[in-house]
Amino acid sequence: MANFDSVESAREFFYKDKFAVITGVVLDELTEDEAICSLKITDDHKNAYGGVMGGVIFTLADFAFAVLSNQIHQLTVAQQVDIHYLAAPKGEKLIARATCRKSGRTSSIINVDISDDTGRDVAQFIGTGFKL
Repeated sequence: MANFDSVESAREFFYKDKFAVITGVVLDELTEDEAICSLKITDDHKNAYGGVMGGVIFTLADFAFAVLSNQIHQLTVAQQVDIHYLAAPKGEKLIARATCRKSGRTSSIINVDISDDTGRDVAQFIGTGFKL
């Protein structure tokens, strides 16, 4: 059962996630079993070498994880997360697609695939959510 009755109510709730909002993360779509978030890459997201900082990619993935895990069960917090950086983004936008792999009585496993707007796979994030 979904905790948010619309993507707008989820956006309103997660607008309080100030770090993600300041970073530029946007909640694009939300269903009972999927959350899609994105971020337009700017110079503020780049490191000294001109690449997108890993923390920016992690923040986007963590936000998508938070949205979907709390859609499944509110309140859920991250218990364990793992991220694998696959390739440097080449496009102008990052997209995170969160899907539920398992939802149990006390925990959930959420996979978040991050790609850029060229279709390039950028990172894979797996989060375990603890249901409070």
